[in-house]
Amino acid sequence: MGRTAVGGTFEFLHDGHTALIRRAFEMAEGDIVDIGLTSDEMARQKNRNIPDINTRKKNLTTFIEQLGIPEKRYNIQTLKDPYGSTLEENYEFIVVSPETHPVALKINEIRKSAGRPEIKIVSINYVMADDDMPISSTRIGQGEIDVHGHMKLK
Repeated sequence: MGRTAVGGTFEFLHDGHTALIRRAFEMAEGDIVDIGLTSDEMARQKNRNIPDINTRKKNLTTFIEQLGIPEKRYNIQTLKDPYGSTLEENYEFIVVSPETHPVALKINEIRKSAGRPEIKIVSINYVMADDDMPISSTRIGQGEIDVHGHMKLK
């Protein structure tokens, strides 16, 4: 279909990330997926102890390999701002979660004002944990759930 963008901090690689990344590769249909990985500077703004970018990149690469996706199908880029290469590069799709959907709208607003074509926004739903609340890295980090959304005993 076309070159696709997706991004995130990818602190804990959970089932929501699996859905997001799988959807990005489905949309690309053999084309390249550019994966924006939040820089350490941006990650520090989240007010929790997030692993450094090298650790997250290594974990993300291993995660993608485990999904059976060859390395030639994707690029991992460092995001120094919320938009990365999406303002300048030509993309067919951007795959987002409800959390990042507003960023995709802003990207298209900026692209439109610069006379560039909009990127088709593909939204996935949250993947829910056992308690019917979204799986998130915040909840995993707080020890509420595991990466599959199963409740942890306290």
